[in-house]
Amino acid sequence: MFGLGPTELIIIAVIILLLFGAKRIPEIGKGLGGAISEFKKVKKEISKKDEDDKGHDDNEVPAKKDDQPTLEAKVMNKVMEQVPGVKKAMDVKRKVEQVKKIVK
Repeated sequence: MFGLGPTELIIIAVIILLLFGAKRIPEIGKGLGGAISEFKKVKKEISKKDEDDKGHDDNEVPAKKDDQPTLEAKVMNKVMEQVPGVKKAMDVKRKVEQVKKIVK
């Protein structure tokens, strides 16, 4: 599995346990599972929409891309909603970027 032996996997598991704690790991796993299932759902919707678009005449004008959020934006929103701590980390990242702009 990616060239990692059992010893390396155990060390990684211990580090994750120390970083997040035993109570947060199930929450994170649940959030990631929900984000993955939402990603699959969005992917199916997009593939259905693409198949529907192929069935239409070529003379029709396609809808603007700005009307619908991108796949990445949908997934990012779902991850931010479901995985604890991601929203806080994104807020901190934005604040750091604002401070960098001010310092320049």
